[in-house]
Amino acid sequence: MENNLTSYVTGDGCIHVKHKSGLDIYIAEMPGFSSVEALFGTKYGSINTMFRQRGDAEYTVVPEGIAHYLEHKLFENEDCDVFELYAKTGANGNAFTSFDKTCYLFNCSKNYQDSLRILLDFVQKPYFTKETVEKEQGIIAQEIKMTNDNPEWRVFFNMLRAMYHEHPVKIDIAGTVESIAQINAELLYKCYYTFYNLNNMVLSVAGNVKAEEVLAICDECLKPCEDKGLETVFPEEPDTIVTSEIRETQPVGASIFNIGYKCCDCRGTERLTKSVAASIASSLITDASSDMYQKLLKDGVINSSFGAEVFCGDGYFTVIFSGESEQPDIVRDSILAEVGRMINSGINENDFQRIKKSTYGMLIRELNNVEAVANNMINSHMDGVLPFDAIDTLSEMTSEDVVDFMKREFRSDRLVLSAVEKEA
Repeated sequence: MENNLTSYVTGDGCIHVKHKSGLDIYIAEMPGFSSVEALFGTKYGSINTMFRQRGDAEYTVVPEGIAHYLEHKLFENEDCDVFELYAKTGANGNAFTSFDKTCYLFNCSKNYQDSLRILLDFVQKPYFTKETVEKEQGIIAQEIKMTNDNPEWRVFFNMLRAMYHEHPVKIDIAGTVESIAQINAELLYKCYYTFYNLNNMVLSVAGNVKAEEVLAICDECLKPCEDKGLETVFPEEPDTIVTSEIRETQPVGASIFNIGYKCCDCRGTERLTKSVAASIASSLITDASSDMYQKLLKDGVINSSFGAEVFCGDGYFTVIFSGESEQPDIVRDSILAEVGRMINSGINENDFQRIKKSTYGMLIRELNNVEAVANNMINSHMDGVLPFDAIDTLSEMTSEDVVDFMKREFRSDRLVLSAVEKEA
């Protein structure tokens, strides 16, 4: 089944196909562009440690970090190295595991058909042995130790641990040295055949491609999969935070902070609408022309690193303010005061329109970026929305919508300060 998806605001479009194998395929033909970006992803990330399939009486619980471990191992084929194959076609291959997805990708300027065959082939051919699995444990253990020494990583995960009581988003994507020691070939195969079922996966291709060529290669390479009714579940998470403040000292050049609001979880279109409102709200607060920003800058409390982001997924949603400061308490109190002012007095309409237009311009620019288009298609599908829904949602957003969001979600009793401070 083939659908043409189009934004009613910009007129841009892409093709969505539900392939007979069970795979969802998104293709954006971008004539005039020289490059191609392709991602083959599964809705399987570090937070998916508890799951079952249709017919299972009990949930399976697996060690933390196994999704990331599996990503590493899938590049090892029985008879060849995937990167050597890409080298012959001139493509750059890579992969990543996040909290809620794992993606294998390549970009190239020629021979995209051969590179696409490589991508579809190796992701469907797992090969794990006791020896190769054990070899990887030392490599990933070193990776974990390195990130544990990274101050930006520390301040971020400390904030999540201060926010979330039970949700696995508070655990490092790579797991812990102890958890990965429990991983074996049998567990990897179980997770692979559960989550790498094509009914749980997406292929996204954008750039100098022809849809009929992409679909012909899919017909050639994809192996039909039975939908096994995968169900993931998370521990029940209270609305409250664990603690409002967490600090540690490290040998850093400048003290850094994350200040985050723990917001209510939601999914699909509701999450997208909330994300757009949260993005505008946080942009208004960190706006370099605002009185708050200028005062903090003049007083030497912040520098130009001060910014914000919306971080959300299945079971978690938070708005994070970050930067460098020796006085993060003042930054936190200033944010609380600014939020209170906006809720009580409303948002200046000129400021709102400026931020909205700036955000809209960023989204429009991304439509002319092959990598951004491919990523947007796969991310949107996994989030349960359509590729152009963000632009359409933003176009309808009002300043009153943003204030309503702040009233509901920017609660002082759900605010966390995490700081990594330099040694005295």
